[in-house]
Amino acid sequence: MPTDYMYLMKCSKGGNFTQGQLSPFGKIELSPAAGVLNYGQGLFEGIKATRNEDGHLLLFRPEQNAMRMKIGAERMCMPSPTVDQFVDAVKQIVLANRRWVPPFGKGSLYVRPMLLGSGPILGVAPSPEYTFLVYASPVGNCFKEGSAPLNLYVEDEYDRASRGGVGGVKTISNYAPVFKSLQKAKNRGFSDVIYLDSVKKRYIEEASACNIFTVKGNMISTPPLNGTILPGITRRSIIEIARDYGYQVEERPVSVEELMDADEVFCTGTAVVVASVGSIAYQDKRVEFSPKAVCAELGSTLVGIQKGVIEDKKDWVVQID
Repeated sequence: MPTDYMYLMKCSKGGNFTQGQLSPFGKIELSPAAGVLNYGQGLFEGIKATRNEDGHLLLFRPEQNAMRMKIGAERMCMPSPTVDQFVDAVKQIVLANRRWVPPFGKGSLYVRPMLLGSGPILGVAPSPEYTFLVYASPVGNCFKEGSAPLNLYVEDEYDRASRGGVGGVKTISNYAPVFKSLQKAKNRGFSDVIYLDSVKKRYIEEASACNIFTVKGNMISTPPLNGTILPGITRRSIIEIARDYGYQVEERPVSVEELMDADEVFCTGTAVVVASVGSIAYQDKRVEFSPKAVCAELGSTLVGIQKGVIEDKKDWVVQID
């Protein structure tokens, strides 16, 4: 859904981003030879702006998104905004579109910062010009199931990422390749797909757009950040909260057999926040999981912090008005 304003800032190859500006939401002009169109030289981030009970506007750890974009930009041979420029642009876009931020408890304004190789380049090389663009849209639940447990399918044919590739950065080229598996899974009634490692096809990595956690007793496990898995900000926050609550958290390879034998499985991400998994299908086996307390406990704590109803002892939340 289009809102009122977007934010634009440009720089040349080898230069630095300077002052950007707000402009009415609308189309942007790109050369047919733009690097992002021809070679996929682009990155994006996702941040939610919400209201607290008093109606004030809140952001959750936006500096982490800024730093993740800087890391991704280095991998993709792109200049990037500074952390302060990134966060300032996000604040500006939320304030300019504040009438689109839903009331407390009714949703959020999803903010999408993008870094694009916008200059024309016919040869296989980095773009000569770059555009940092931020737009926003009000959103509700990520999945059609709403808050109901997800039904996932383990993909053992197609890969999401491989060692030495770009699976660990939020490049736009990571997302279209999952459409084939995702479409196949949704046609069979599943919510999303879990991908396996590209070498042994045995260890879980992540879903199409969220990280995966398993629970066994007091142990919470999630695949390690080895270059093929996106370092989710929600993932990082849940790990910290879980350790505060006394859970033992391990970032290590998790086999598909362990996944199917878990007491509980849940997903984390900016869009899904924390979502419990109700069932997982792998080859000819399907396992169902009963609703459990770990996902609910961690998820309610995180959402409470994000919405300002639980004390933010970690300085994660930024009030911008």
